[in-house]
Amino acid sequence: MKALKWFLAWLAAVLVTAGLGSVIQTQLNLARIAELGAPVGVSERLETTLHDLVGFAPLWAIIVAAAMLVALPVAGGLARRWPTLSTGLFVLAGFLAPLVALLVMDGMLPITPIAAARSLSGLLLLSLPGAVGGWLYARLFVQRQKGQIFHQAAQRSPSSQAGS
Repeated sequence: MKALKWFLAWLAAVLVTAGLGSVIQTQLNLARIAELGAPVGVSERLETTLHDLVGFAPLWAIIVAAAMLVALPVAGGLARRWPTLSTGLFVLAGFLAPLVALLVMDGMLPITPIAAARSLSGLLLLSLPGAVGGWLYARLFVQRQKGQIFHQAAQRSPSSQAGS
């Protein structure tokens, strides 16, 4: 059951990160097009965003999934050492996951495959959804685990058994 909860929390983090990242990527690209003087209205923005959610987001989700598969367990190990920092560690891990993935792709490929990541601001903006995904992961998996541990400890404590 714990593995299923972990998987669902990880999947939710990946989907949120990929979905928000896709929207940000689309809007950054459309802003660059508008800077060139091309008209980009609300209807084009919505249509392009939906198109990218179908076309780009699944590929981005695969990249994010691989990055989160490394980052979240590392954050979990650190959170066991520093439990009071656990949420912050997962937020940081979520932020770093797409950032590192983009930097690795940039270093390995002859071009930057995601146009929005060609600037520092684009890299950082594409990484922000990872922070949201990391926070969501912490809320769905880590906080529930803490609550279960606290509840189990309370059931075993002598004061709770004294009233029985």
